[in-house]
Amino acid sequence: MLLRPSERWLQAHSSRYGYCSVSSSHAVSNEHRKTGGSGFSSKLAAGPSFRDFVKNVAAGEKGSPDLQEEAEETHPYLPEDSQIGTGRKVYFETYGCQMNVNDTEIAWSILQKKGYLRTSDLAQADVILLVTCSVREKAEQTIWNRLQQLTALKRRRPRSQTPLKIGILGCMAERLKKQLLEREKLVDVLAGPDAYRDLPRLLSVSESGQQAINVLLSLEETYADVMPVQLHPQARAAFVSIMRGCDNMCSYCIVPFTRGRERSRPLASILQEVRMLSDQGVKEVTLLGQNVNSYRDTSEVQFCSSEPTHMSRGFSSLYRDRKGGLRFSELLERVSRIDPDMRVRFTSPHPKDFPDEVLQLIQERHNICKQIHLPAQSGSTRILQAMRRGYTREAYLELVDHIRSVIPEVSLSSDFIAGFCGETEEDHLQTVSLLREVRYNVGFLFAYSVRKKTHAYHRLQDDVPGEVKQRRLEELIRVFREEAASLNLGLVGSTQLVLVEGVSKRSAVELSGRNDSNVKVIFPNLEDPTDCASGGTAGIKPGDYVRVKVQQEHCTARILLTRLTLVYRSAQGRQQTQQHSSDMSKKHEANVFNNSYKQLKTPVGWFR
Repeated sequence: MLLRPSERWLQAHSSRYGYCSVSSSHAVSNEHRKTGGSGFSSKLAAGPSFRDFVKNVAAGEKGSPDLQEEAEETHPYLPEDSQIGTGRKVYFETYGCQMNVNDTEIAWSILQKKGYLRTSDLAQADVILLVTCSVREKAEQTIWNRLQQLTALKRRRPRSQTPLKIGILGCMAERLKKQLLEREKLVDVLAGPDAYRDLPRLLSVSESGQQAINVLLSLEETYADVMPVQLHPQARAAFVSIMRGCDNMCSYCIVPFTRGRERSRPLASILQEVRMLSDQGVKEVTLLGQNVNSYRDTSEVQFCSSEPTHMSRGFSSLYRDRKGGLRFSELLERVSRIDPDMRVRFTSPHPKDFPDEVLQLIQERHNICKQIHLPAQSGSTRILQAMRRGYTREAYLELVDHIRSVIPEVSLSSDFIAGFCGETEEDHLQTVSLLREVRYNVGFLFAYSVRKKTHAYHRLQDDVPGEVKQRRLEELIRVFREEAASLNLGLVGSTQLVLVEGVSKRSAVELSGRNDSNVKVIFPNLEDPTDCASGGTAGIKPGDYVRVKVQQEHCTARILLTRLTLVYRSAQGRQQTQQHSSDMSKKHEANVFNNSYKQLKTPVGWFR
């Protein structure tokens, strides 16, 4: 189909920013009726000419990314400098999962290039952006309460200052757009998960006193060309988004409706970001996706083939089998080769997408953590069927056995929902028994809350009373803690390699870090001998690896430093590693605990 230049320009801009438009003839006739022919002619003369449209189209046809990007980001109805931040300060608050943390970094990267500044002081902010979660009702209620507080702050702002703008980003913006705009007009800007590129324009529109919104979902957006800017540059761990959206359509889940269909980020873009993080001294990356292990890059011709997707034995999917593309195992293999001293994790996977090649790779590569998140959701086959999970209890347990046979030292984490539609006491007891049989190191457990648009909302009955949901949730938490505590006791006498994260929140004289299984370890801040002959010492720093031996004494875990590995970079950027022995005669107290205890006290999704 051939399009006139003006139509091609309009189509490109509409697909990029989600604009709604009417035909030019209709717009002209309306304007003509309102202003008369002479008034319209004068406005037309002052606007973009046909030559402007031809120039932009020609730039796109030449294939120049710079010219094409410039053409796409030009809005004739806005002043040239209206999208420049001009030093306005942005304050971010992030709620929910790891994906929202990464989304915050993407949004900040886009705004930073437009001249915005970031502040950690709410009182200094000119723009407040909340990156939100819609997975559970409690998460949304937290945002509503926060908006009331921020609106009060907005009203108290002195007239001499720039008017405070409040924006909602992420899943809640897409799901509750109508309520957010109409309910007491609490927000100025709404941007869905696929509209962060449009943030400068939306903020510019809001400056005129209008509400600005873009919540359209995309079939292609992965932000592959946007390098996220870490909110904490000194951190030694980072998140790398490799795909967006989800096609699984579990009956309880709102994610496919708030984040759209699955699409994978090109391999080259991912590897570039991981290399950049390695050069910055990051020692652990977590590959992110709503269904991270269904990654399938089809961006290059050589990745295309007729090979079907391989699922775990006994698992099925609601959508048709996907063929071709570079798969998750190949991506994981290439990422692990970039920096042998950089740990690699991934979350959140679906149990159906664990073919043997993924498991074998995790076992073979020392820097791929032997920790797998394996969301079960329920231990009852009947409830799993109602959830449309695509597997039975028996198939799930068979997968657990297979994983442990390939990776004997693996640690497992999982998600569970208490009180799903139609859950009986027998169904609940089957979930309890699954917790005891599998024995997870980390758990994320929540009571079911119905979400509009989902299959469960339309077809199932939320018939489990709230007090019953809460009782069952407390029972699941109690059983999980008992099994996790037992697993932690099994660490006594073992030597663990811990990546130091920083000073412990419990004490300024202690450090904290995590082992390969993602179990947090707190230990004294010691100095390690760098040269036993000269007696020189070096302090332990974030990003260092420390080998510890865990011992038990009077029900308190104790730690024995056996060896310290300091990893640093020379001025030329070449990585060097030195290993040193420490004083084996000293024993130091430390607390070793499973971080999931904190998560269970303040559940906010699959990240906190």
